[in-house]
Amino acid sequence: MRRVIGRWFGRATGPVLAGLFFAFGSMAPAAAQQAERHSGGIFGSEPTQFGAPIAWGVGLQPSGGVVKTAISDLNSLVLWIIIAITVFVMALLGWCIWRYREKANPTPSRTSHNTVLEVAWTVIPVLILVVIAIPSFRLIYYQDRPRDADLTINVQGRQWYWHYEYPDHGNFAFDSRPIPQEDLQPGQLRNLSVDEPLVVPVGATVRVLTTGQDVIHSFFIPSLGIQKYSIPGRTLETWFRADREGVFYGQCNQICGLNHWFMPIEVRAVPPDAFQAWVEQAKQKYARADGSPPAIAAAPAQGLQMAETRR
Repeated sequence: MRRVIGRWFGRATGPVLAGLFFAFGSMAPAAAQQAERHSGGIFGSEPTQFGAPIAWGVGLQPSGGVVKTAISDLNSLVLWIIIAITVFVMALLGWCIWRYREKANPTPSRTSHNTVLEVAWTVIPVLILVVIAIPSFRLIYYQDRPRDADLTINVQGRQWYWHYEYPDHGNFAFDSRPIPQEDLQPGQLRNLSVDEPLVVPVGATVRVLTTGQDVIHSFFIPSLGIQKYSIPGRTLETWFRADREGVFYGQCNQICGLNHWFMPIEVRAVPPDAFQAWVEQAKQKYARADGSPPAIAAAPAQGLQMAETRR
């Protein structure tokens, strides 16, 4: 019985492997064209907003800044290494099944040690890991903190909304909460659009200092390549730079409680002149003569009340 099964398996292996290689070869050019067109994604229609879901989206989101571009480059490097290893192992396995099947090799070899092979399968994986490790460490240090920041934004995660401060522009502050579904306007996205977005100038290096008020949150904007925990009692630093105008969406990806979903992030990258005009308006909008907190920051229970009415 074992011999019969082995013979049929050997006969079927060749056509199956040929079909797999044909399928991979036909899909690779299309995938490469899609990846080049979307600059960070593999499949899916061209997005109108960065960080927003797209139909049939597979792969990383399109890059909106230099940090995300560096992340995408490392991801592509590791992906091609994995593809090469997978193709090599499949080819080697297919060759071994075909070459050493019972009919072609009735008397199997009793060899148990091979010095060259043992050295090769030890050294080659080490070299592959070195090739992956060097750009990985460079990316970690590159993401850590900016050398010359153009502006600083303090980000505080709260249950359940975000609090932003601009210490370099008058130290005004405001809260950011999602727009209820019944109040959405054309072009706004459910569970992503907010009432007070974070506004930054295009091309500026933005230092982000994160902390938490109550529990651990996470400031995560995938299309800008930024993800940092907001931990109570600690201040963590990271940075990003938006290289194009647009709206970049993110969310808290740390399970921080009942209304964890209620913490979307909306970043608007605008030209420097438009940013300066927004700053002047924001100084007046969020300021009070008596020095008390701005009106928008005086209702911390608003997010919970809105969430309860929508449940």
